[in-house]
Amino acid sequence: MKKTALLFLFVSHIIFGQVPSPKSHFGFSIGDNYHLATFTQTEAYLQKVAKASPRVKLQSIGKTEEGRNQYMVIVSDPKNIKNLAKYKAISQRLARAEGLSESEAKALAKEGKAVVWIDGGLHATETVGIHQWIESIYQFTTRTDEETKRILENTIILFVHANPDGQELVSDWYMRKEDTLKRSTEFLPRLYEKYIGHDNNRDFYMMNMSESANMSRQQYIEWMPQILYNHHQTGPEGTVVAGPPYRDPFNYVYDPLLVTGIDALGAAMSSRLNAEDKPGYTMKSGSVYSTWWNGGLRTTAYYHNIIGLLTEIIGDPTPKTIPLVPNRLIPNSATPFPITPRKWFFKNSIDYSLSLNYAVLNYATRYREEVLMNIYKMGRKSIELGSKDYWTLSPNKVEKLTSIAGTNLRSKSDSLFSVVYKNPETRDARAYIITADQSTTRFAFVNILLKSGIRVEKATKAFEFNGKKYPQGSFVVQTNQAFRPHVIDMFEPQDHPNDFQYPGGPPVRPYDSAGWTPAFTIGIQFDRILTDLQAPLETIPYGQLQISTPSFEAANFYAFPTSDNASFTLLNDLLKAGVEVTKTKDAFYVTHNAAASSILSKATVKITPLASLPKQDSKKVGAKRIGLWDVYGGSMPSGWLRWILEQHHFDFKLVFAKEIDKGNLKSKFDAIIFVSRAIPSVKAEAPNEYMSREPLEADIPAEFQETLGKITAAKSIPSLRAFLEAGGDIITIGSSANLAYHLNLPVKNALVEVVNGKERDLPGEKFYIPGSVMQVAVDEGVEANWGMTPKADVYFSASPVFHLSAEAIAHGNLIPLAWYASDKTLRSGWAFGQTYLKDGIAAFQAKVGKGNLFVYGPEVTFRAQTHHTFKMVFNQLFENK
Repeated sequence: MKKTALLFLFVSHIIFGQVPSPKSHFGFSIGDNYHLATFTQTEAYLQKVAKASPRVKLQSIGKTEEGRNQYMVIVSDPKNIKNLAKYKAISQRLARAEGLSESEAKALAKEGKAVVWIDGGLHATETVGIHQWIESIYQFTTRTDEETKRILENTIILFVHANPDGQELVSDWYMRKEDTLKRSTEFLPRLYEKYIGHDNNRDFYMMNMSESANMSRQQYIEWMPQILYNHHQTGPEGTVVAGPPYRDPFNYVYDPLLVTGIDALGAAMSSRLNAEDKPGYTMKSGSVYSTWWNGGLRTTAYYHNIIGLLTEIIGDPTPKTIPLVPNRLIPNSATPFPITPRKWFFKNSIDYSLSLNYAVLNYATRYREEVLMNIYKMGRKSIELGSKDYWTLSPNKVEKLTSIAGTNLRSKSDSLFSVVYKNPETRDARAYIITADQSTTRFAFVNILLKSGIRVEKATKAFEFNGKKYPQGSFVVQTNQAFRPHVIDMFEPQDHPNDFQYPGGPPVRPYDSAGWTPAFTIGIQFDRILTDLQAPLETIPYGQLQISTPSFEAANFYAFPTSDNASFTLLNDLLKAGVEVTKTKDAFYVTHNAAASSILSKATVKITPLASLPKQDSKKVGAKRIGLWDVYGGSMPSGWLRWILEQHHFDFKLVFAKEIDKGNLKSKFDAIIFVSRAIPSVKAEAPNEYMSREPLEADIPAEFQETLGKITAAKSIPSLRAFLEAGGDIITIGSSANLAYHLNLPVKNALVEVVNGKERDLPGEKFYIPGSVMQVAVDEGVEANWGMTPKADVYFSASPVFHLSAEAIAHGNLIPLAWYASDKTLRSGWAFGQTYLKDGIAAFQAKVGKGNLFVYGPEVTFRAQTHHTFKMVFNQLFENK
């Protein structure tokens, strides 16, 4: 026995002694003060580790937006590494649960390995995340203790790098100073994800960015982990780390096993820290994090039956101090082991993170079969619920029940329950049909489903169902599938509860959006099917839909619709090629020539051949010179719009405050766009929303110095007024509607009340709409709205609402473009006091000199999700010649 043990230690030394330590590669240990590793260094280290360790398989899961490799490091026992295809197939079968009996599932669970996702670096300035990731990979490839061996034998760990571009930028920026005491991640010159920075954790059901698409493929199509651990920072002041269990509300489409699974992992994580005498873990009401929202890396996982974990930890390579926060020093169920004030080092955070990783993996090891069976059970239940009549429990049903019952709830409980919860009209859908006879935005919507592992089917021929005819090519999404919660969430309105600190008190702010419903904001037409569907269907492969070009017929003239976003991509391509294009309210028109035909034949939008042009007057279209506001360090709303414009082939130039302040803007631009938070408030007491603090010009590289500055009333507004008066157009979105007030236009804030003779903003106890989807009426006859529908679903997030001067409207100086037409315009989310919106103006056009100001209160380009309202911006980026 002794010889065997000695031989094992000798062999272990030979195998694992070859794995380089971080210090031997980077020149410092992970967690050393004042040191960060770049992605270039990390990539080289991963390659060394993969070459040296039989526990590792290194895989690029795709390219980032800046073209770097995005890595997944698969770590497990060498025997498992040799059989990854087998264990991946087991994970897939259990997660999908299709055609799998419970006895078969148990056999697979017994044979399979728990698959656990651990990521790092998503928010690149949260430097603990990627560095704990590096250290964890080293530890799990070199440790030979019993716990580590047991974990490696029973689990497959997917270490996923969430943001290589950001790591490179942030670490380079921090390490650029020779003096370690001057090192800081503050004042980055641009966003740490090419387009969207921190919002890269808001893209996981849309998957617009390469990184989120890469990771989603591994989560929902390839590996389908049972547990996903998403590392973030920073923890609430006076604590070290916030984690699960989370506060209410959770989303009502979840399986209860998901919620209790999160709670169980949370207990394991906090208990591990307590056992290791590591205080400062807070949960539940101890932090702001909930499980309501879809769209984040760990939250989209919930809708796929994956136990998603988020921790927010303190830590920085520059040492900090845990401050004195008296109310955090009382132990309670949210913070059972408070931490006292003390000095805090980067290495402390790395050690805590490693302990939390071990807690998660130890849980997955000890309950391996249960973890595997539970994802199967959740998937199987979803399939069952999608195959029968079912009513999701939600607040609106409770409100309906209460309003019907009055004071007689007990005496009528059985019959009342049936009235509400057995009403056939309000039961959950069995399927959704997306008709083929609508715009190409349907492809965008279907793609976000396919990329998220949702089963989508396509009609192989025309069919009729429930008395309605559907054309060939219509898409069908049935709910009898394992990821039913995600299907429901993409099509149905979210029903957020009224959540107040106390009755009559202020609202409790949701962590992110309260409502989102992509089917609404993308603007697709679909039918809810409440019974089993019989139709000639074929299943589309998971991943990316290949969009074929419609049949193209040569003709003298061609038309394509103003209602389709893809038409603007085509329009830009035609204008760049020198092709003449004219337009009317409903269509763009092109005369046949070789250049036009070559471009039109490749278009995805429907092209209609014409023998002659229509008799109604049409206007010749020209491209405007476009400026898009941005700011030093990068604006996320601007970055999203930059991506949207690039996708639709617009040419534009970023414009910063310094250039605006110099004036003479009309010589450079025809239209300038200001996204939310660009234009400051007119109220003197309101702080500028961007760059209240700026770096010293001498402290940043010369290439970024021209991007410094902010929009001010003293310098910028006169320049913008001159631009408008000279014939320029300005488009403002969200809070940048402030420009209308700076210009003294005859418009007023509609969301005010008068108290003691003074106007004030409506308080949250009377009016509160966090991020939610509202409906507006649209004047589709106004040229600014050509291609829009009479009603549109818009994203409302503390959005301005207006009252316009009746006299200015009568004289044509102000033109209402969209308004809230009733006292009930909520489509999805939470809108307390929405009656205050009635007759309020959501968007308007104002004549200023020779130019026009277009004001959009709602976030019409929000996170590149609101496809249906993109045209509200696109229309203003072309001129009539």
